[in-house]
Amino acid sequence: MPGPTRRAALAMGAAALAVPRLARAQGTQLAIATGTTGGVYYPLGGGLANILSRAIPGLSATVEVTGGSVANNQLLGAGRVGMIFSQVDACVDAVRGVERFRGRPVNVRALAVIYTNRMQVVTTAGAGIASMADMKGKRVSTGAPGSATEGMAFRLIEGAGLDREKDFRARERLSPAESTNAIKDGKLDAYFFVSGIPTSAITDLGASPGITLRLVDHAEFTDKIVEKYGPVYFPEVIPAGTYPGQTTDNKQMSVANILGVLDTMPNEQATRILEATWRAREDLVQVHAEARGFTLDRQKTAAAGVPWHPAAEAFWKAQGAQLA
Repeated sequence: MPGPTRRAALAMGAAALAVPRLARAQGTQLAIATGTTGGVYYPLGGGLANILSRAIPGLSATVEVTGGSVANNQLLGAGRVGMIFSQVDACVDAVRGVERFRGRPVNVRALAVIYTNRMQVVTTAGAGIASMADMKGKRVSTGAPGSATEGMAFRLIEGAGLDREKDFRARERLSPAESTNAIKDGKLDAYFFVSGIPTSAITDLGASPGITLRLVDHAEFTDKIVEKYGPVYFPEVIPAGTYPGQTTDNKQMSVANILGVLDTMPNEQATRILEATWRAREDLVQVHAEARGFTLDRQKTAAAGVPWHPAAEAFWKAQGAQLA
């Protein structure tokens, strides 16, 4: 297993990765769109960029801090990045050209299903919120602009029978780190955040003196949301003890994450990226525990949500994955 120095190297942030080695200055550049610094995409993206830069001759991979999945698909469609971390629901909308991609579809293709994102409705014991209905009249954040958190939060709010424009005392559009700070400062009662677990912003809130963390159950609304938006969501449980002060299981709604590229990425490049990533999957686990979800049995066409890149389909079949 890698030692501490190896882990530190893999987890280095975008600032260090953004300076390519001189020997690679004339090589291929690959910008990877991740998310906010308080989530899981960003550290995993840093580890992945490091792995690819070292494993693929002539490639220099860098990471981009973004608002999240929706922004990532938009950046991919605009040709400003070459690979993205994204929730499946955002990719499905992008391919169909609906919701925030209306009139601007993106031909995103799946390289790999990497792990599950959990919708987390975060509050504290002092806020008086024990259910989604209790959020009426409260000050909430529905996620950063351009994030899949925002889109999924809107769907959950609708599924719970609330009106996002009328039923809250205030609705902010903050990142998870900003939301945590706002709760600490008494300016916010609850926030939505979709990510792997644990995520640093929520851990920070739970560990704060004088604060008792609460996660609001909402899995009961999954069927209603799927009925309208399609089978991209499914119920799961965040076990008690995942976060400081979390004393009960949280029944919530989840969605898969993929690594996505445009359909125009050359097959050879896509294959090399997959070979390097799959070979180093244990190294990614050292960056963040959610990388344990990057397994062969998760490579399913239904889970990917959007069509496979041809090179990815061939790669996973060669590995023995049962895609259907």
